Amino acid sequence: MLNRSLLKEPFVRVALVHDYLNQRGGAERVFRHVADLYAHAPVYTSITDARATGDLVAPARVHTSPLQRIPGASKHFRYLAPLYPLAFEAFDLRAYDLIVSTTTAWAKGVRFRPDAVHVCYIHSVSRFVFDYERYVGGFGLAMLARPLMHGLVAWDRRAAARPTAFIANSQNVAARVRRYYSREASVVHCPVDLERFAVGAVRGDHYLVVSRLLAYKRIDLAIDACRLAKARLIVVGDGPARRQLEARAAGTRTEFAGAVDDAQLRALMQSARAVIVPGEEDYGLVPLEANASGRPAIAYGRGGALETMRPGVTGEHFDEPTPASLAAVLARFDAERYDPVALRAHAEQFSPARFKARFGSLVAAIAERARGGLA
Repeated sequence: MLNRSLLKEPFVRVALVHDYLNQRGGAERVFRHVADLYAHAPVYTSITDARATGDLVAPARVHTSPLQRIPGASKHFRYLAPLYPLAFEAFDLRAYDLIVSTTTAWAKGVRFRPDAVHVCYIHSVSRFVFDYERYVGGFGLAMLARPLMHGLVAWDRRAAARPTAFIANSQNVAARVRRYYSREASVVHCPVDLERFAVGAVRGDHYLVVSRLLAYKRIDLAIDACRLAKARLIVVGDGPARRQLEARAAGTRTEFAGAVDDAQLRALMQSARAVIVPGEEDYGLVPLEANASGRPAIAYGRGGALETMRPGVTGEHFDEPTPASLAAVLARFDAERYDPVALRAHAEQFSPARFKARFGSLVAAIAERARGGLA
């Protein structure tokens, strides 16, 4: 029987699960706030790199899978896709009353006691389920046979049936959960780390892209659009598509800054004409980071950006996933019409404090309902 005082007594046993902690992306920054909320809970993940995320989650809390022992696993983790299902199913979570996972693919598949509760915060339905071709191209899996990927899809659907409840990061992702998993999901929008960004006084002449360099992120579209608009573009981030993107940008005003620290990112954000989000995003965190820096965003008008942006107030949408559509917006874009103070105020509606309050109370409510059903 589930503990009657779940979430209220210090002896209630909580475990946290996250896909991997070897990179410093948006999902890892959100997980930091979940880890802060359940500060005494151990963390289970496939692989970790304390150099990348040790300041987000204390390394002493982290338990890894056997994949951690594979040489080069942290750098080449995308190639380990066929092994993640076994890695997460092998975690022994029988000691815990409550499991809280955050995932884009794997962590939802952990096994747990029948009388325990598993709440999964989902950033996206697994991309190999609904976006196979671009997933394969972006994650370096082109040599995998389709039958193997079909096996992963079958596992993914089984894994999606396991959590007690889903919480999605956006209405966009909740709709995908309903479509692909036939599950309902509550929605709690991701927070923006307001302390990382500040409104600045200096305005530069560049547009900015901040992204992992993966095929589905559509950085190629931003490069081509800026070529058409004769605009200067700075691309922040790294990833397997970097070499191809640099070749594509030859002869343009596009520069690649690679991975940068928080101080460099803050300076590039607050001095940009606008931050460009060229692909369809699950959520739309980067537009909020731009707004937290007092700068507008220009984003493809589909997906999560529809939930975090207000066209004409916090930025602009472009309607078609083509360079011409984005270039047309760049040609008429007036950065001076946007009030930095109003942009910052918009971002503050997505503060970490609000996220933790909403997320924590929703997890508690889900646990209470589940406890009633199991009593």
